[in-house]
Amino acid sequence: MDPIRLDDRTLPEYLHSAGLVAAGEAVTVEAAGDGNINWVRRVRTGGRSFVVKQARGSLERFPEYHAPTERIVCEARYYETVRPLDRDGVCPAVLRFDESQRVLVLEDLGAVQRLDAALADGLDARASAARIARFLGAVHAATATDPALADRFPNDGMRRLHGEHIFVLPFHANEFPLPPAVLERAREIWRDARVAAIAAEAYDRYLTPRGALVHGDVQAGNVLLATRGAVLLDAEIAHAGDPTFDLGTLFAHLWLPAVARGEALRAEPAIDAARQAYSESNRGFDAAGWVRARRYAALEMLRRTLGAARVAAVAEPAASLRVIDFALPLL
Repeated sequence: MDPIRLDDRTLPEYLHSAGLVAAGEAVTVEAAGDGNINWVRRVRTGGRSFVVKQARGSLERFPEYHAPTERIVCEARYYETVRPLDRDGVCPAVLRFDESQRVLVLEDLGAVQRLDAALADGLDARASAARIARFLGAVHAATATDPALADRFPNDGMRRLHGEHIFVLPFHANEFPLPPAVLERAREIWRDARVAAIAAEAYDRYLTPRGALVHGDVQAGNVLLATRGAVLLDAEIAHAGDPTFDLGTLFAHLWLPAVARGEALRAEPAIDAARQAYSESNRGFDAAGWVRARRYAALEMLRRTLGAARVAAVAEPAASLRVIDFALPLL
């Protein structure tokens, strides 16, 4: 039976049937977060609040993109798998998962700042970067030898959709709306076969279903600065793969706002804190891994500047050009 498509009107009754809301209890439903991938709502009732996510056959904000709803199964399994390693609560607590209805209910962290907003304000991100990196290192180290990982995380559709926007589309002629000066630089990159080849090689590694359990989207917009410390959300792209992809994505989003402002050195303390924390929790990580992480970071910064998912930090052409000039040598 196909899942019921929830909406603001039917959600309270669903929650009542699931035992999360008492009969007759007043329920308030409101939008929560950006809701780019899944339908997401915050529910307030009886002095409590929680977040409800439902996966649908198309992405919530971009319905032209179809994606398997197994993504939310993989997200729930990610939280389940990492729970024994997550003593500090880096991931949100799962209150309920209804696999048949593709509904995941999570704790609500409230109106706290996102890491991307904090970085835009010039926040010292060392503690947050170290906390996330330490957690990632522990997860990668603990899952690196799990032979059943790929079968437990059948998330290839979501991984490829995400990967196309990172490794392919920004490095070939496209119609993304770019300012004239940025478009001129983009055309130079499109003509450079070396860049496309490096991106293609990285994409092949990203798609290889072995390595460790990868979160898949460690961007600053998915990190909330809660009272207990940084919390990593939205594991919809979780898969078995190259662990350095997670690390590279984290590096990219620590670098990007500072680089865009022309202050690249201001990001180095957070990058160093992340490197040290990751090394401490994943002692098997080698020098080749750091090289791959920097390459993934460069590709992520370029796609956030030249691709469909441009970020606010690169809104001005001069900021975009600074990011491009910083990222290209990292390749």
